[in-house]
Amino acid sequence: MPQAPAPTTESAPSASAPPNAGSEFTPLLRKAKEQGLLERRRGWYATGIAVNGLLLAAVAAGIHQAGDTWWTLLLALPLAVLSARTAFVGHDAGHSQIAGSRRTNRVIGLVHGNLLLGMSYAWWNDKHNRHHANPNHVEKDPDVAVGALVWTEEQAADRRGFAGWVTRHQAKLFFPMLLLEGIALKVSSIQDLRRQGARERAVEALLLVAHVAGYAALLLTALPLGKAIAFALVHHALFGLHLGMAFAPNHKGMEMPGGDDRRWGHLRRQVLTSRNVRGGAVTDWLLGGLNYQIEHHLFPSMPRPHLRLVQPLVRRHCRALGLSYAETGLIDSYGQALRHMHAVGAPLRPE
Repeated sequence: MPQAPAPTTESAPSASAPPNAGSEFTPLLRKAKEQGLLERRRGWYATGIAVNGLLLAAVAAGIHQAGDTWWTLLLALPLAVLSARTAFVGHDAGHSQIAGSRRTNRVIGLVHGNLLLGMSYAWWNDKHNRHHANPNHVEKDPDVAVGALVWTEEQAADRRGFAGWVTRHQAKLFFPMLLLEGIALKVSSIQDLRRQGARERAVEALLLVAHVAGYAALLLTALPLGKAIAFALVHHALFGLHLGMAFAPNHKGMEMPGGDDRRWGHLRRQVLTSRNVRGGAVTDWLLGGLNYQIEHHLFPSMPRPHLRLVQPLVRRHCRALGLSYAETGLIDSYGQALRHMHAVGAPLRPE
């Protein structure tokens, strides 16, 4: 069983020491390995997956038990929370945190992504791994590419019409727009099928169809069409909001490298572009443990329950290097992200 490092309350200074490519991360990696923090936690994951599955089944049974009443819509909230837990499992499978073989991790990812959520595991994995390779890189990270929202003033400069209006007000619109994220994930998953190879596309498409059929059967056998549609909309809105609020604080408003950033090295590329969110057990649970975002980016294959254990090691290592280590509370993390988005849209607002 891994041992937790001695706790520390030190925070890193903001200055950055000159890079020493290839050497800054190695001592930290060695310490993490020595403490067993990269070892898999199969029992932890097996228990979590089983409990999540049982709770999903309980909510499904509750929908049928409640039946044809608007009160059934209240069950959309626990279903949204459990959907986010399901997404966290799929996320970890994509990082090979759960099992020793790529095949097993893919099966877990397909079940939790495609079958249970209707979200393509291959699409998410491709997009998310490109993000991890170049976090916040304006040319390489798909999470900061131009979309409904923009993340730099250069991206905002060419926005006109309705897109320009959205950019001007994107800080105010951010949380309302997250209500659409649950549906957007499904749309992007379907669109990505064209990119996939024939065999992968067949498996992914079959599981996505199975999800739609099962989800529709669950709701339509318990509710009339109008209430079933209302339930689905509320469920997806809350799921998108919850998932977005778990991922939004991690990088928005942090450094955004561009061009050739190889001089940064792995440690600086991951630490300087990421932000941790402080909190107790409730915060850790709601954010899926990914509030230890710096640690997750440094050790993407590290099991989630070990991220809080490696944090003191990372914090001390950054302090020794004079490297900034960003950590704040949950509310302030949203505030920093929103202030950055507001500043990006400022040139389009009238003085």
